[in-house]
Amino acid sequence: MLLQDKVAIVYGAGGPIGGAAARAFAREGARVFLTGRTPATLDKVADEIRAAGGTADTARVDALDEQAVDAFADSVAERAGGIDISFNAIAVQDVQKPLAEISPEEFVQPIAVAARTQFLTIRAAVRHMIPRGSGVILMFGGGGPQTLPGLGGFKVALDAMEGIRRQWACEFGAHGIRVVTMISGGVPESMPDSFGPKEEIAAGLRESTLLGRTATLADVGDVAAFVASDRARTMTSATVNISCGAIVDH
Repeated sequence: MLLQDKVAIVYGAGGPIGGAAARAFAREGARVFLTGRTPATLDKVADEIRAAGGTADTARVDALDEQAVDAFADSVAERAGGIDISFNAIAVQDVQKPLAEISPEEFVQPIAVAARTQFLTIRAAVRHMIPRGSGVILMFGGGGPQTLPGLGGFKVALDAMEGIRRQWACEFGAHGIRVVTMISGGVPESMPDSFGPKEEIAAGLRESTLLGRTATLADVGDVAAFVASDRARTMTSATVNISCGAIVDH
C-alpha cells in the first residue's frame, strides 16, 4: 500500500473531488480525517471507506475559520500522532460571468476564498509536519496558461493557487515538506446537476483534450494517492497535469 500508516486530512471531503481522494488515500492504507460543512455528505464517504475496510473519521470544519482549522489540525495530530498529508478540495464559491457584467464582490470572492482557505489549512498542517521533517500538501486546481471568457474571478483564483504553492514549497522544502497542485481541465463526474447541460459540457471538455477523454474521479484519487506517497518524494513546487492534454504545460 502506498500510504500505509499515513495520516491524511481532506478538506471538502464531502464533495466529489475530496471524496475521490479520501477513498484512494484510505484504500492505500492511510487513516483519513474527513472535513467539510455538511455532515451527511461526510458520513456517506466515511461509510463507504469503512465498508471497504478503511479507517475514516469525520468533523464539521469551516475551512475559512482560522480557529476551527487550527483546532482541528491540532486534534488530529494529537489523536493520530501527527499529520502526513493535507489535501484541500473545497469549492471557491466562484460566480462565473463576463467581466463587464460581474460585480467587484463577485469577482474577488473566489480569489479571497481560495487564498484564505489554502493559507489556513496549509499553515495548520505544516506546524505539525516540521518536527517530523516530512509531509505533503496537495491542492486541487491550478491555473495553466489558457483561459476562457465568462469565468469571472475563477481563473484568477486558480492562478493564485499556483503562487501559493510555489511560496509554501520554497519556504518549507528545507523541512522535507512537499507542495503540489493538481489540474484537471474539468472532471464531468464532479459537476452538479444544477451546473447546466452536463452532457453538452462534458462533450465540450472531451473535445478540448488531446486524448479524446477527460479525467475521471477514479483518476483524481489514483494520482492524488501517488503524489502523496513516498514514490513521488522528488516532486515538489510542481503542477501535476491530469487534463488529458486540455491544458498545455508551460
